[in-house]
Amino acid sequence: MARQALGKGLDALIKQTQEVSNLPMEQVAQVVAQKEGMSVSKIELSKIVPNRFQPRRVFNEERLQELAQSIKEHGLTQPIVVTYDASLDKYEIVVGERRFRATQLAGLTEIDAIVHKHLTDQELCALALIENIQREDLNPIETALGYRNLINKFYITQNDLASYCGKSKAAISNALRLLELEPQYQQALQEGTLSEGHGRALLMVTDKNKREELFKKMNHHKMSVRQAEDAARHMLFPAKKGKTAKRPVEAVSFEQDLQTALGTKVELKFGKNMKKGTLVIHYHSLDELDNIAGRLKNKML
Repeated sequence: MARQALGKGLDALIKQTQEVSNLPMEQVAQVVAQKEGMSVSKIELSKIVPNRFQPRRVFNEERLQELAQSIKEHGLTQPIVVTYDASLDKYEIVVGERRFRATQLAGLTEIDAIVHKHLTDQELCALALIENIQREDLNPIETALGYRNLINKFYITQNDLASYCGKSKAAISNALRLLELEPQYQQALQEGTLSEGHGRALLMVTDKNKREELFKKMNHHKMSVRQAEDAARHMLFPAKKGKTAKRPVEAVSFEQDLQTALGTKVELKFGKNMKKGTLVIHYHSLDELDNIAGRLKNKML
């Protein structure tokens, strides 16, 4: 199957959508009237369905109730964005599902909406993901699932995705790797009891029993990300009997600096006096290897 690019017009579409959806209600109609392919309407809630590609899986009920109360008292301050699906005779949400749900909770029957007249599934999926990422509304697993959906469904490269989301390719690759974790760890990432950095530390340990051991230690000792990474390294390279596992500060600092620069795990293995040794740079996909090579070349130029 031929690869589909996101298209040069997506940047303009994203900017246009954000520009009008972030305006106060009193300004929306005037601005949208000047936009091609958009209009403003009051739409019955019963005629609206959620976005098929909505990356967000978790909606905080307490915050929804707070938003519903605000809508009751002050009305909707910003419209949602929808597109019309003629096959269903329904409007599908592009941006604003929280506002839609809160309006339902508030007991209202209709909502102000900006209507995009022409959106492809690809654009609908990309808009929903990028809008949430830019608002920092998604947990790490929701973000990773959104990335995977765009890549698999629309044959988009990680390079393209990184460009449109304003992320590095390493960030995209690292996010996708979280989906390799077992369901219980993904659930912890969704619930916020585990951070993305802690998730990457778990990925360092491939043995399932040791990974579970590390997870329990992280929770019991409330480890920082750096502490979790150190614990993972200790599991991978335990100290020999009678010797300390502590490593020179210079070596640890060097590894951390390189990991930050290259966006991947780096190990420094050295002899007694550190004058000779081996530098190991890890990668988990050909795309990530290509990204590391590009960063190294840029440093050398």
